[in-house]
Amino acid sequence: MLVDSHCHLDFPEFAAELDDVVARARRAGVVRMVTICTRLDQFDRVHAIAERFPDVYCSVGVHPHEAGDDWGYDPATLVGIARHPKVVGIGETGLDYYYEHSPREAQQRSFRAHIAAARTTGLPLIVHTRDAEPDTIAILAEERAKGAFRGLIHCFSGSSQLAEKSVELGLMISLSGILTFKNAEAVRVAAAGVPHDRLLVETDAPYLAPVPHRGKRNEPAFVVHTAAVAAQLTGLAADVLAQRTTENFFNLFAKVPKLGAAS
Repeated sequence: MLVDSHCHLDFPEFAAELDDVVARARRAGVVRMVTICTRLDQFDRVHAIAERFPDVYCSVGVHPHEAGDDWGYDPATLVGIARHPKVVGIGETGLDYYYEHSPREAQQRSFRAHIAAARTTGLPLIVHTRDAEPDTIAILAEERAKGAFRGLIHCFSGSSQLAEKSVELGLMISLSGILTFKNAEAVRVAAAGVPHDRLLVETDAPYLAPVPHRGKRNEPAFVVHTAAVAAQLTGLAADVLAQRTTENFFNLFAKVPKLGAAS
């Protein structure tokens, strides 16, 4: 059993065959999927997919690419939307200085608003960070000093320092198909040092399909390939890695009913 802790099932790449995509994930042993909100004006579409499938849940948030023109600065708005039973996380949020589709100040302001919402709701914060490690760590540490919150670094592609600092701050590390890429040795080194009780796996579908599907559209079923590489890195048997990451998911996303529980 595995969980895809981060995918984007509302994206147009899945529109023509969403039922089949979810069915393939189930056949691959994926027991829960979290489809991620990137714009508040698209939340209804994301939420509708979570309502449609009993094993799919969702988040509410504003991606840093959208922070310049979306209304993601009000924690109360995020808190209100998070009351939906199927909303289980806050984000994705964070900092992206690689593309800088939004001004850095806007990204930072939105990031802090999401952290405040995570603190208020108790839901995990879903953090995106690219080429922004120092500011990401600094903001997480500053906000942690104001009060505890839970969360994860999604689609981890950073340094060992980012992994270590994030774990120190109480966050989990979510590994994606990047882990399987030939040129991602630094990511594998960092991932190998993460405590087993802080590891998650994800696809970020439709992006970043793992080997042997690299270059194709990603989908939740492909999380099995990332998990296989993660098992090799950690020295865990594949079934133990699957059990460990699934347990970690339910511990972090506590609003998601565990297997056998009513949804």
